[in-house]
Amino acid sequence: MGLVANLQYAWTLFVNPIQIKTGWALSAIQLSFSIFIVVETWLVPVEGWMVDKFGPRIVILIGSVFAAAGWVMDSYANSIEMLYAAAVVAGIGAGCVYGTCVGNALKWFPDKRGLAAGLTAAGFGAGAAITVIPIGNMILSDGYEHAFLFFGLAQGALIFCLALLMTKPTPPKGVQAAPRIVTTKVDYTSGQMIRKPLFWLIYVIFVVVAAGGLMVTAQIGPIAKDWGLAKLPMVLFGTTLPLLTMTLSIDNLCNGFTRPLCGFISDRFGRENTMFFVFLGEGLSMLGLMHFGKDPYAFMTFAALIFLFWGEIFSIFPAICADTFGVKNAAGNAGTLYTAKGTASLLVPLASILSSTGDWNTVFIAGAIVTITAAFAAKFILAPARKRFIDDANKNAGH
Repeated sequence: MGLVANLQYAWTLFVNPIQIKTGWALSAIQLSFSIFIVVETWLVPVEGWMVDKFGPRIVILIGSVFAAAGWVMDSYANSIEMLYAAAVVAGIGAGCVYGTCVGNALKWFPDKRGLAAGLTAAGFGAGAAITVIPIGNMILSDGYEHAFLFFGLAQGALIFCLALLMTKPTPPKGVQAAPRIVTTKVDYTSGQMIRKPLFWLIYVIFVVVAAGGLMVTAQIGPIAKDWGLAKLPMVLFGTTLPLLTMTLSIDNLCNGFTRPLCGFISDRFGRENTMFFVFLGEGLSMLGLMHFGKDPYAFMTFAALIFLFWGEIFSIFPAICADTFGVKNAAGNAGTLYTAKGTASLLVPLASILSSTGDWNTVFIAGAIVTITAAFAAKFILAPARKRFIDDANKNAGH
C-alpha cells in the first residue's frame, strides 16, 4: 500500500513541471489524474471479486506490473493522449493493490474492522510521505521524466516481491464486534447489495466527502503556486525545505495517521458518530485554509487538518460496508463502494475550471458546504436508516 501510494499522492509534484515543459493546459493535465482515480476505483469490484475467488497473491502480482508500467509510460509521454493511457495502466495497478489489501484486512479482523482497514489504508495515505522529498529532489535535479522512470520501476519491483508473502485469510471463529457496533448476520453479494437503497445513501455520502479531499490532494501544488508560497523556504526540526514539499510530507503523514486512529475510534464509538465529527472538521478546515492560507504557517496547518479529517473515509467506509452487508464477500463489496472515490474524482477538473482566474474561494466554499452537509446526513439520516435495515435483516435471518 505504501509503495503504490505515490501514484496518487506524489502526482501534484509533477503537474507544474509537465505544464512548463509541454505547454499543455492545467485542466488537460489534471484530467489524467481523474482518469487514474476512475480506473483505480471503478475496477476494484472486479479485482475484489478475483480476490474473493482466487486469493490475494495473484491479484497483487498483476497490480505490481501495471503500477510500474504506468509511470514508465508517463516518463516517455510526449502527447496528452499517452499521458491519459498511462493513467489507465497505473489505475489498474493501484486498484489491484488497494482493493486486495483492504478487503483482506476486513476478513482477518471481524471484531476490529475499522482499525484493521485503517492501518492498511494508512500505508496508502502515509506511504508517500517518505518519498515525496526524494521524488521532488529528483524532479529538480534530473527532470520529471527520470523521476517517473526510476520510481515506477523501483515501486513495481518491490510490490512484486511483497505480493509473494500474501496469503488468503482464515479469520478466527466466534469473534464478534463490540455490541455498540451495529453489524449484520446476513452476507450479501455485491449484486444484492447494490439493489438496496441504503447502499446508495452510503455511496452518496462517500462521493461528497471524497470529492472535497481529492480536489485539495490534486490541487495543493497549484494553490501554493498561485498564492506565491510553493518555493518559500521553511524550517522544521532543523530541516529547510520548500513549503510545498514540506506541506505534502506533513499532509501525507496526517492522511495516514488518521486512518487507523479514526478506524479505532469508530470501532469504539460507532461509525456515524465518528463521521459526524470528522466531516464537520474537514469542512471547517477548508474554510480556514481559504481565510488564513496566504500565511505560510497557516497554509501548512490547515492543509494538514484537511488531510487529517479527510483520510479516515478510507477506513470507516470499508468497515461500515462490512458491518452492513457482511464479511463473506467483503473484498468485492468494499470494492464496489470504493468506486465512489472514482465518481468523486470526476469533480477534480471542475476545481481547475472554477479557479482558472487564480481565485480558489469558490472551490473551498463548495467543498465546505457539501462536507458539512454530509456530516449531518451521516448522523441524522444514515445512522437510524442503517439500524433499521440491519435489525430487519437479522430478525429475518433468525427465522
